[in-house]
Amino acid sequence: MLYEFRSRATGTVVMTADVAEPLLRAMGKEPTPSGIVTVAQLPEIIARLERARAHSSIHAPAQIDHPSSEPSKHPYTDPDTEAPEPPVSFGARAWPLLDLLQAAHAGGRDVVWGV
Repeated sequence: MLYEFRSRATGTVVMTADVAEPLLRAMGKEPTPSGIVTVAQLPEIIARLERARAHSSIHAPAQIDHPSSEPSKHPYTDPDTEAPEPPVSFGARAWPLLDLLQAAHAGGRDVVWGV
């Protein structure tokens, strides 16, 4: 399922449910099929999402490089693949939505979402 977040002050952000639903919960909203963040709610919603981003970066696992004679290997490397993909952090996933929320706040517009 896809969530589409939009505001008349900015463009549209589309996210899969597995990305959007934790962000909605961090914002204090239920992950319903449709919803709204009013202009009056935007300052608190933005603050909640920024706190969640900060908290997630504090508690993210540290990546430690150990000097050795072997080539460096990423901890998420699958030896059968050529180009491993590191996991995407909560903060990185939140950034597009946070940007949309801030632009909506600056433009004095609500943010709505739907699936």
